[in-house]
Amino acid sequence: MRLALAQAGRSAALGEVPVGAVVLDTDGTVLATAGNDREAAADPTAHAEILALRTAARARGDWRLTGCTLVVTLEPCTMCAGAAVLSRVDRIVYGAIDEKAGAVGSLWDVVRDRRLNHRPEVIPGVLADECAAVLRDFFARRR
Repeated sequence: MRLALAQAGRSAALGEVPVGAVVLDTDGTVLATAGNDREAAADPTAHAEILALRTAARARGDWRLTGCTLVVTLEPCTMCAGAAVLSRVDRIVYGAIDEKAGAVGSLWDVVRDRRLNHRPEVIPGVLADECAAVLRDFFARRR
């Protein structure tokens, strides 16, 4: 999570909403890191999670990220939760809860929908206060 927080900090410095993501391989090797890049890329899908999953898939040479862990500073939205399910990650670890758009247990629970063919393990609240503070501070400065 510390590596994801560092990515969030880099995003904030570039004027992006400070969310960071990391994908770890089965042995804990870092396959990918990313921060939000929506503003610079003018791309609504350039969330940290999507960028990290894409990079990890390229590193592996396979879209299936079986055995991998997605670590993210903010609870994934519906798009990112769906991408995590479709990429077959084994687990999602996240920090801050997103009560307005979270789709991994708070507002929705996309990843544990019994109708889906893959349901990753979810580990919420890792360094939650620190992850939330990064977001709170960013938006306080923008107001």
